[in-house]
Amino acid sequence: MSSQSNTATVTGINGPVVTAKGMSNFKMREMVTVGPKLLIGEVIILDGDKGTIQVYEETVGLKVGDQIQSTGKPLSVRLGPGLLKNMFDGIERPLTKIREISPVFIPEGIGLMNLDEEKKWPVEILVKEGDVLEPGDPYAQIKETEMITIKLMTSPEQAGTVKSVQPDGEYSINEPLIELETKDGEIINLDSTQDWSIRQPRPVKARLEPDEILLTGTRIIDTFFPLAKGGTAAIPGGFGTGKTMTQHQLAKWSDADVIIYIGCGERGNEMTEVIEDFPNLIDPRSGKSIMERTVMIANTSNMPVAAREASIYTGITIAEWFRDMGYNVAIMADSTSRWAEALREISGRLEEMPAEEGYPAYLSSRIAEFYERAGSVKTLNGEKGSISIIGAVSPAGGDFSEPVTENTKRFVNTFLGLDRDLAYARHYPAINWLTSYSGYIKDLGDWFDDNVSDEFIPLRNKMLDLLYREDKLQEMVMLIGEEALPNDQKWIINVAKLLRIGFLQQNFFDNEDMFVPLEKQYGMLQTIDHIYERGLEGLRYGIPSSELINADLNDKILKMKYTIPNNDLSQLKKLNQEIDDFYDALLRRY
Repeated sequence: MSSQSNTATVTGINGPVVTAKGMSNFKMREMVTVGPKLLIGEVIILDGDKGTIQVYEETVGLKVGDQIQSTGKPLSVRLGPGLLKNMFDGIERPLTKIREISPVFIPEGIGLMNLDEEKKWPVEILVKEGDVLEPGDPYAQIKETEMITIKLMTSPEQAGTVKSVQPDGEYSINEPLIELETKDGEIINLDSTQDWSIRQPRPVKARLEPDEILLTGTRIIDTFFPLAKGGTAAIPGGFGTGKTMTQHQLAKWSDADVIIYIGCGERGNEMTEVIEDFPNLIDPRSGKSIMERTVMIANTSNMPVAAREASIYTGITIAEWFRDMGYNVAIMADSTSRWAEALREISGRLEEMPAEEGYPAYLSSRIAEFYERAGSVKTLNGEKGSISIIGAVSPAGGDFSEPVTENTKRFVNTFLGLDRDLAYARHYPAINWLTSYSGYIKDLGDWFDDNVSDEFIPLRNKMLDLLYREDKLQEMVMLIGEEALPNDQKWIINVAKLLRIGFLQQNFFDNEDMFVPLEKQYGMLQTIDHIYERGLEGLRYGIPSSELINADLNDKILKMKYTIPNNDLSQLKKLNQEIDDFYDALLRRY
């Protein structure tokens, strides 16, 4: 922490909001320490000599007249080795280390600890004396885990000539690795870390159009409502609809290189489940624990509310650092509603004019600022990296018209609306195919053509249209009963049932069904389409729907997600042959 020169005095305390006088030499968004326990705070309002500070710790025991001291820098995160396989609170303090100090609760005044300063890391130097470094250029690398190699890069404002380098070896994060002489003649020692303000996005060379899918292994997402690498998605749903479980599934199985999981204001037992499950999960690509590519940020509902507001920015800043190395990063923010509630509480304590449902008037712009930090980019050193943001939204009572959900819909391109009726019917994932959408279908068209089939998107559209038609028919069934429908409409209802239960419904606890490769997803959809077309052929021959519907074939199609191995799709051809055999024999009889 830099020298503390400026000093102010506390004049009022309202929960995490502290007012002070003597603030004329302080800066907006500057990090400060408050009171004798040196609580961590941030300047959020300056008005002449007066100011307001948002404190990221409990303010119990703080009193009027206590001192506020400047740190001379904004609220920042420390970026370096030691982030992976670790869990932090909302302002990047390691919870495992805090547990050694206080086993139950986070004590006040423990300071701004972050990365382990004693551990030695194996550093490989990538530059030599005389090399010229531009902003964002890598100068060393550390193989932090079996899966992820950390690239140590000059910060976006650093450039110059390498004057001296240390040999390859083991170094702590504070030990200098190279000496850099800037164009102004200043000598800078570069170590293994970099500080970056959480409120300031890291710069990039160019933003790119999303052109590659973020594979999740979840059929309804990958096939019907895909998410692009560098894209944004919202998962809104009422209590019990499976938001957290869906995010867990995406964190476990998405093909991102690095996962940032932000537990923002959720119940402690949900984060406990993540902590217990993730170390035991084996990454399908590497055979290693999924924690080797995961950073966790936990700010549960009983932690300081102001730190909950900061946790989102802490997570996205860490993600940008990994993105700048050329990695594809996926952020799971659970949930942005709790973050918005923290904004509302702090806004209320600041006595700001409330907008809709008590949320601050700037709610929309804050949500936009967060999701705008996603994207596929060309980094300063020419690498291609991406950040995908998947944010859960918890609308009160499942009302999607409330402000957080409505504003989030404006800034995300994939909307995965969870449905309470589906969840209560044990249809998981409970994503409603009638209210959900993806804006990446057109962007990913070439990718699907090149990597799956040029028939994939047309088949997806055809099956989605079938589900829409079935929904309209169900309204008629409620009035007159299914038996009164004509044969062609009965056939649509039958095939739509195969699609809903056999394809859209997925068992995340089954070894074959928890993750499904896109090739198998396409094959399953082709099989359902095949029986649909053979049935239409029978209808043209005047065959009644009662004879077209074969219980044995239906059962095999419903169970193909379990019975056909992901690594052996030849059995799909056998199933298609059984379909042909049945309908060929039926047509011969007519």
